[in-house]
Amino acid sequence: MNTSDIVIIALVIIVVAVAAVRFVGTATGKRDCCSGDVKNPGAAKGKAFDEVEVTDADPANYPHEAYLGVGGMSCERCVAAVTRALDSVDGTWAEVQLQGGTAHVRCKNPVDEAAYRAAVEAAGYRVVSFREK
Repeated sequence: MNTSDIVIIALVIIVVAVAAVRFVGTATGKRDCCSGDVKNPGAAKGKAFDEVEVTDADPANYPHEAYLGVGGMSCERCVAAVTRALDSVDGTWAEVQLQGGTAHVRCKNPVDEAAYRAAVEAAGYRVVSFREK
């Protein structure tokens, strides 16, 4: 075995070890699933919104709609966080998709773009596009 083989084997071992540490940290809740950063309970990256149960799931009762492009989502946990944030706006029913980073917002009240942007940003994500239907 020559020196280059030893170096390659050592690099592979290091990469596997780092990946294993990140995987275990994420699986046990000690690391953030999205960034891989070590969680620091004292420094939240975004506001955690309580889940709002949308009891009225009849689209006919929501005369206003908007579509948002949401940046920064990388997993289903992100989708849940953005959904909770948007649903926290009064009279809103949001459906968020990870693929494409989109949110379809149905509103009983006229669309309040500023409120939706503020909710998404407070959760730690960003609105990259907004279109009212």
